[in-house]
Amino acid sequence: MKLNWITSLTFLCFILFTGCTNTTSENAEMDKFINDLLDRMTLEEKIGQTVLYTSGYDVITGPTVDPDYKEYLKKGMVGGIFNAVGADYTRSLQKIAVEETRLGIPLIFGYDVIHGQRTIFPIPLGESCSWDLEAMERSAKIAASEATAEGVNWIYAPMVDISRDPRWGRVAEGAGEDVYLGSLIAAARVKGFQGNSLSDNNTVVACVKHYAAYGATMAGRDYNTVDMSLNELWNTYLPPFKASLDAGCGTIMTSFNDLNGIPATGNKYLLKDILREKWNFNGFVVTDYTSINEMIPHGYARDEKHSAEIAMNAGVDMDMQGGVYMNHLKTLIEEGKVSEKDVTDAARAVLKIKYKLGLFEDPYKYCDAKREKTDILTAENKEAARDMARKSMVLLKNDKQTLPLKEDKRIALIGPLAKDQYEILGCWSAMGDRDTVPVSVYEGLVDALGDNRISYAKGCDIQSDDTSGFDEAVRVASNADFVVMVMGEFHNMSGENNSRTNLSLPGVQLDLLKAIKKTGKPVALVLMNGRPLTINWEKENMDAILEAWFPGTMGGAAIADVLTGKYNPSGKLTMTFPQNVGQIPLFYNHKNTGRPFDPNDPQFAYGSKYWDVSNEPLYPFGYGLSYTTFTYSDLTLSSKEMTKDNPLKINIKLVNGGKYDGEEIVQLYIRDLVGSVTRPVKELKGFKKVFLKAGDSENIEFILTVDDLRFYDADLNYIYEPGDFHLFVGGNSDTKIKADFTLNESGRSEKPKPIKIK
Repeated sequence: MKLNWITSLTFLCFILFTGCTNTTSENAEMDKFINDLLDRMTLEEKIGQTVLYTSGYDVITGPTVDPDYKEYLKKGMVGGIFNAVGADYTRSLQKIAVEETRLGIPLIFGYDVIHGQRTIFPIPLGESCSWDLEAMERSAKIAASEATAEGVNWIYAPMVDISRDPRWGRVAEGAGEDVYLGSLIAAARVKGFQGNSLSDNNTVVACVKHYAAYGATMAGRDYNTVDMSLNELWNTYLPPFKASLDAGCGTIMTSFNDLNGIPATGNKYLLKDILREKWNFNGFVVTDYTSINEMIPHGYARDEKHSAEIAMNAGVDMDMQGGVYMNHLKTLIEEGKVSEKDVTDAARAVLKIKYKLGLFEDPYKYCDAKREKTDILTAENKEAARDMARKSMVLLKNDKQTLPLKEDKRIALIGPLAKDQYEILGCWSAMGDRDTVPVSVYEGLVDALGDNRISYAKGCDIQSDDTSGFDEAVRVASNADFVVMVMGEFHNMSGENNSRTNLSLPGVQLDLLKAIKKTGKPVALVLMNGRPLTINWEKENMDAILEAWFPGTMGGAAIADVLTGKYNPSGKLTMTFPQNVGQIPLFYNHKNTGRPFDPNDPQFAYGSKYWDVSNEPLYPFGYGLSYTTFTYSDLTLSSKEMTKDNPLKINIKLVNGGKYDGEEIVQLYIRDLVGSVTRPVKELKGFKKVFLKAGDSENIEFILTVDDLRFYDADLNYIYEPGDFHLFVGGNSDTKIKADFTLNESGRSEKPKPIKIK
């Protein structure tokens, strides 16, 4: 039956009205339930909902466990438990909350599920190098499914901190240095974790962290201070948080750092002015581990009672592990220093998340021992992890088509990580089994090539002065046709509280590389690490370099897929690799100086430069090679002028001129030449991942609108300004393929357009 346009419009309006009515009705039902519950709660019970304690089951995030947490729980003084994993174990704790307290309010169970629960995916920095939003959403979905099968319904991810300093260990947990890509990845991960409904038994409520600007800690040292302009805060560090909230993220975690002199956990500007008033966030805010208490050594609070006062008045709803809300809020209310309404509102925010998770309907819905046996480490989950790991790897060098490995060649597999199953999972590996489950590189290559072609020598440890294994490694290499070296960091050299000032390969690994190089055999270096490294010698002397990051449970199989050519690498760097630590912070979208250095122009002898090293990075943002060769040509714009009503259409021809089918990540950048505040030399504004068979070509199209040109001005207005722009398209941020256009109008908006993930 065909409907005329009036009937169609009426039908559409009915559907929209019905949907809105259902949503409104559900919210009204929830609000009534929560308000009725709050009316029956004592002040102590309301305070209890703001208290979060760690279980003794798995303590990896801080120094203390309060042994009395179960006693507090029995008194209704705890709203949530974290580091409690397992269907039976979480059921036992939930039973106390539901059956042994006056009102039977269920607990929420939190855990650091950063890149997988049992099936461990590549570290998030590695995943981001895939530029594959769909794959990252899928990995988050699998992590959520496995976590809920083990009793967890709240996870402390995604970490969306932008960072330009690889000394900081927590770069491993994020998506790198770019605001645009980082915002898209943040939204994709939230969607993967939370799914279509929090009430499903295989979705979790996400907790975006660390709010805010934690990635800019001074000297790259964890927990350190941050001092920056509000313009930099709004243009660089806040957008991924806003994108996460637009994607529906239910909770947000404060960061350890202070920001411009005020600790984030007591920062009203962050928590009330921005989060609640400007962004209308209606979930709840939780601190990081004991960060309320830590306002004392920050020099911002006199004692724990004062720190509790500051945090609640700033807008913190839940105290993680500090105990200060439980110990001091009632007294602070009696003294008139904290409003009981604020405590009630905090409890309400926590209770709403529990309601949305369906815990009041079935408090044991996540304590399903059957799912725990059937839904984790499945063949499908492992295959997804293998695929994600392959997509995350970045081919940094491949001279004379060294890779993929040639048939019938004898392979010497050497290095401290060649047979490793422990470090390969990386930091923050949740409940990942490091001893028996992970596939090592050795296992992966033997499975792919057969053990008759593989000879092995460890050579050295990851961090040691012992060179006693060098002779055996040199002998094994000398008797082979080709050498694969597998080297890198310990897993705990990155992640929380694991900053480094020396970013070269630790121990005597470089010395071993030099010894193997002298054999004259072709050498491919496979790196496992949680951050960009300074690998200048390696770049000059290795025949091939594959950045595998810490690739997770199926990492060895995925590495074998890439080395043998079963999978053509397509990853692109999301963090710049520096030549040395002295260049840090180093990132592609920096501002220009009044004296930019040009080595070809004598006038700029006093340009901004170093005495001992060039300004350029070792490898730029967006960089990554393929086994095939992609070429770009015929960049065209639909017009030389752009307005609000006339977006710019950009076209470029991409050709796969090599012998392998492969994927290329085509990247679009702009430069705003003159602004009311200085603008970056380049900004990523679009990308497309394109698969082409060998010899094929495709015309790639982008559409650029005025919204893509917006930024926060000196008064923090979200604007676009008229002026001239450069536009660049290519395979990395250093592309020289350029066109120019002019924007002929200005515009202003109160807030950015929400990030949408298809």
